[in-house]
Amino acid sequence: MNTITGKVWKFGDNIDTDLIIAARYLNTSDPHELAKHVMEDADPEFVKKMSPGDIIVAGENFGCGSSREHAPIALKAAGVAAVVAKSFARIFYRNAFNMGLPIFELKDADKINEGDLISIKMDEGVIEDINKNVKYKFTPIPPFMQELIACGGLINYAKAQILKESDR
Repeated sequence: MNTITGKVWKFGDNIDTDLIIAARYLNTSDPHELAKHVMEDADPEFVKKMSPGDIIVAGENFGCGSSREHAPIALKAAGVAAVVAKSFARIFYRNAFNMGLPIFELKDADKINEGDLISIKMDEGVIEDINKNVKYKFTPIPPFMQELIACGGLINYAKAQILKESDR
């Protein structure tokens, strides 16, 4: 999973966790139920329009607000392959990796348009806008964080480590 390719859906600055998954839906922890309502208050048609493997591109401070883990869980369950933003709220940043949702900080995120097809090369730290034939550099994700993503999150990573230890 070193390369992620998908269609872009654009959102602006300060997309908070309540816009990602509204508090009124937090009476369940079922990821599939949460996925039905992801980004609903930012774009009521988002779930109907997007396809699994699509990528959200946003502005500054994506995931601000409460520290709820439901936000990255809902995005991942809806099939969002990754989120690219100018910056992320620190707690969302950590929650996303813990839940296995790939996220990437890109200062040039505003140059990518909705509907563009982009390819994210995690190892190289490159996002290519295929429609424009333009490449943007970002700081590559550290190997440990890539392992978290590959395992599907921190819990799955920990389970794998425990299995490795028990096999010794």
